[in-house]
Amino acid sequence: MHLSSIFISNFRNLSSTQIEPGKRFNLLYGLNGQGKTNLLEAIYLLGSPRSFRNARFPELVKYGENQTSIIGTVESAGIENKLRLSIESAGRRVEIDGKSVYKASELHGKFNAVIFSPDDTGMVRMGPDSRRRYLDRTVYMGDIGYLHCWHSYQRILKQRNQLLKSSDRTGLDIWTEKLAETGAEVIERRIKFIHALDCKLQKYYATIAGGAETSGIIYTPNGIKSKDRKQIFQELMDLFKRQQRTDERYGTTTAGPHRDDLIFMMDERPLKTFGSQGQQKSFILALKMAEMDNLNDIFGETPLLLLDDMSSELDSRRNNNLMEFLHTREIQVFITTTERAPLILDVAHQCTVFHVENGNLTIEGS
Repeated sequence: MHLSSIFISNFRNLSSTQIEPGKRFNLLYGLNGQGKTNLLEAIYLLGSPRSFRNARFPELVKYGENQTSIIGTVESAGIENKLRLSIESAGRRVEIDGKSVYKASELHGKFNAVIFSPDDTGMVRMGPDSRRRYLDRTVYMGDIGYLHCWHSYQRILKQRNQLLKSSDRTGLDIWTEKLAETGAEVIERRIKFIHALDCKLQKYYATIAGGAETSGIIYTPNGIKSKDRKQIFQELMDLFKRQQRTDERYGTTTAGPHRDDLIFMMDERPLKTFGSQGQQKSFILALKMAEMDNLNDIFGETPLLLLDDMSSELDSRRNNNLMEFLHTREIQVFITTTERAPLILDVAHQCTVFHVENGNLTIEGS
């Protein structure tokens, strides 16, 4: 899978930009605040329902304009598709080869990109909310059924919370059972995803870090020990029953999949507590490589890799290990740096270079 051309109009500070990226490495360099990350965000949005920056749609439209457009030509499995994304204050509109798309399932898998940005390393140190957002986004990328399941869970959770806030709790038992039923499916899908991801993570961390440390990822559903959906359902029912008085006191559901967390491990200890900054960055990058491998297994096509601000993310040894690995794989890569960094010198003959300044891109050859 690769992006053969992209046109961007009125997206953040990018007024009108059209480029034909190289099939392998694309280096976007320039000073901070010039629009490098905005370009990666536009690429990512072609295949994702949300920005990796968690931005609202109106924030993506250039100041003073009413609409932004992103048009990309994508080649996958020998087939070319033109994807068009239009964003207005009211929302977004998607077209595939000129035909409007109204269901997420129609776009799912047409264009996959994995992003590694400085903000990603923050989820190691931050609270569970950021890790849950990551979990939900990545499970959905490979499992279209998860999106429907998660939305159903959120709707039922909202209804249950409204009853918990009310003096009349008629029907609470019914909504609790529905929440447990849908929650069991959410947890089961998450467990399967994390199991597949963890095996790949260990391999890629060894590649990036040079085999010096071990790594792992643990999904910890609150109060749940089973992996089978029927058993998870019963455990959730028991959990909600134990928590009911607390829920009624606070007017909200205090336990369940919406409160779950991930634990990142390094040498069998929590990465958050014992990992250095360099280890945390390497771990998250390995996690992204594992995502790519997982998507390749599902769709039979390797997604794009977007590496944001690489000049500040990894030391020279880990950079070299990463680039040596990428050099052996047929992956289209977009890298942003503040200058022509030495990390890409070994693959310079396969690298297309763009200078980014004031929202404008200038190609500087290979």
